[in-house]
Amino acid sequence: MSELVPGGNTPLPGGTLTLRVPGPFDVSALVTDDGGKVGGDDDFVFYNQPTAPGARLHGDTLTVDPAGLRPGATRVTLVVSAADPGTALGGLPAPTLHVTGPGGRPLARFTPPRPQRETVLLLAELYRRGADWKLRALGQGYADGLAGLARDFGVDVADDGSSAAAGSASASLATPSRWSGAASRLSGAASRLSEAAASRRSRPTGNPPPAGTAGSVPPTAASAAGAWPGSGSVATAGPAEGFLTLANSARAAAGSPPVALDARLCAAARAHAAAMASAGRLGTESQDGTSVHQRVTATGYTYLTVGEHLVSGPRTPEEFVDYCLRTEQARRTLHDPAFTQVGLAYVTGSRTGDTYWTALWARPLMPGDLARTAAEVTELTNRERTRAGLPPLATDALLTRAAQAHSTDMVVRAFYSHTGPDGSQPWDRAAAAGSTRRTIGENIACGQRSAAEVVEGWMNSPGHRANILKREFTHIGIGFAGGGKAGTYWTQLFGA
Repeated sequence: MSELVPGGNTPLPGGTLTLRVPGPFDVSALVTDDGGKVGGDDDFVFYNQPTAPGARLHGDTLTVDPAGLRPGATRVTLVVSAADPGTALGGLPAPTLHVTGPGGRPLARFTPPRPQRETVLLLAELYRRGADWKLRALGQGYADGLAGLARDFGVDVADDGSSAAAGSASASLATPSRWSGAASRLSGAASRLSEAAASRRSRPTGNPPPAGTAGSVPPTAASAAGAWPGSGSVATAGPAEGFLTLANSARAAAGSPPVALDARLCAAARAHAAAMASAGRLGTESQDGTSVHQRVTATGYTYLTVGEHLVSGPRTPEEFVDYCLRTEQARRTLHDPAFTQVGLAYVTGSRTGDTYWTALWARPLMPGDLARTAAEVTELTNRERTRAGLPPLATDALLTRAAQAHSTDMVVRAFYSHTGPDGSQPWDRAAAAGSTRRTIGENIACGQRSAAEVVEGWMNSPGHRANILKREFTHIGIGFAGGGKAGTYWTQLFGA
């Protein structure tokens, strides 16, 4: 079974799939095409309309037969909201998705970082690639309930009274198509949730950071039986070079450069593996709310990009590396040529006897990396505009200052929103930086490991894509900062 992190994906077998989210949640789903738009009334599955071609909702469980979906459907997005009207998801346990295949075989599990003020969460999506189907973990949130989500998916619902300023400066909504029959049903569902002024999506699709690290404490294959640590202690048997040799051999076979051990990454890996062993479960975030990415920066390591492998079960470095090579997302991390350093640790829990591994891969932030990465995001953004027949955006120093400040603020104050803890909005931050541009738009994202991943994620999201391809925008500023709960936090700030 695959343990997914935000942005991670796993292939799916043929046949009917079962997606269950236990707990105090309402489950719903949207069936869309490659453009991310619904095609009609039957494309929205929720408690008042529990069936659609190829999909059926029963309580907390959605069953999907990809072969039975309506013609043209290439994506099924799973949505969760609080069952208690008006409750923010941050006041509930983080929802956990359990996916099983034909015969009840467990396929994947995903628990996103705990939401904050969001009232609706895009938890995961099934999507078609060629003739096959895959599952991608999302964890994308909306603060204004089902109405904001619906507009992004092309649903026409009644205006909620948001100000024109908020509409122009938050993540732009895709132009809705007329969805007559289901609109009233959706409005009824949306009324069960509190509405905020601006719609936002907390995590666009993409591949957030998985990774593996070679630490200072992995055992070797020669470790004797009984040498595994008990009582939750960190293993110290064998040199780290055993893992490093295996990892670099696999990277060389893939044409990637070798990585070197880093003591700070090893320390962060050791702390996170111990936290998982104590809790008795895998997770990017421990019981005290500390994420694996925050542990990295707590050691003084500032990264340009980071990724992790969080695994339980392997008994030796050989088994650990073998697992990583057999799993698509984990193999991609192990082979990623962007990483230059690694740290690894494992801890065996005293209660369960299970061994928890944390491998952290990273590339340190060097002088010039901020400007270079921002320029790459701008270049990729302008490439998408050129494809759409639009003029390129010019870099604006004041928008860049505001975008960088917002990314840094989200990391430092541990929030993720277009609205700052002080109530500031994107246009407020642009003005504070000295910008006099009259129209402001903003995209944010977190967890993506590179400029290419974050731009791809924004382009796969209707609202974010609308900002990128908005003809009226003429200038752009980019900011990004690492070290938050979800890794790297990205901001695109547009102006006209």
